[in-house]
Parts: sequence; structure tokens; C-alpha cells
Amino acid sequence: QLQLVESGGGLVQPGGSLRLSCAASGFTLDDYAIGWFRQAPGKEREGVSYITNTGTTYYQSSVKGRFTISRDNAKNTVYLQMNSLKPDDTAVYYCAARQGLPALWNIWRLYSDWGQGTQVTVSS
Repeated sequence: QLQLVESGGGLVQPGGSLRLSCAASGFTLDDYAIGWFRQAPGKEREGVSYITNTGTTYYQSSVKGRFTISRDNAKNTVYLQMNSLKPDDTAVYYCAARQGLPALWNIWRLYSDWGQGTQVTVSS
């Protein structure tokens, strides 16, 4: 059974950093692309970043230059390094897996397998 578990969230001051992890089990991560999404209260879930199974990366414009997605297939884990965090980055962050081409990577409805989410709060 495919399972994803996010970790690394927490409370951080504006300008601070966090690294989120998405650990996969029950399947071989090599064959899957992983998307990171976030959902703030009262808002729709939005795509943050995406990495293909071959390592090509995509970012939402608001996080480009601040966030970096990476993967370690040997550890079956994908990371999201978040720097220069802003209060607007506050949300529950989720990772999700899918196969296929990266088109429409930021549409959460196109993913079927999700983690439980990890809370990120950016506040002074």
C-alpha cells in the first residue's frame, strides 16, 4: 500500500527556514513524481513545487528562489527546503505522488495518493 508521511513542520519567525520531508513507503519512489501542496484556512489547496522522477523541478511563482525541492531515491524521500519564509507561507503542507507527465502538476485533483500533512506557521 502506497503511503506518504510528511514531517518537519513547525513554528518559525519571518525570514526563517524549515525543511519538510516526505517519506514514501509501500512503493518505489523512483517511478513517481512528487508534488508539494499547501492549504491555508479558508483557501483552496495550491501547488507549491513538483519534482519529476528524473529530477526536473517546478515551482509556484511566489516561492521561486526561496524554496528548493529535491529527492533522495535511496532514502525514498523528497524534501522541500523553505527559506526566507513569510507569514503568507503559513499553511498545512502536503505531499502527493503521481506518475506521468508534469503537465498540470499544480492541480491537486490529479493526484490520488496523499500524506496527512504537516503544519507550517510563520509568525513573530
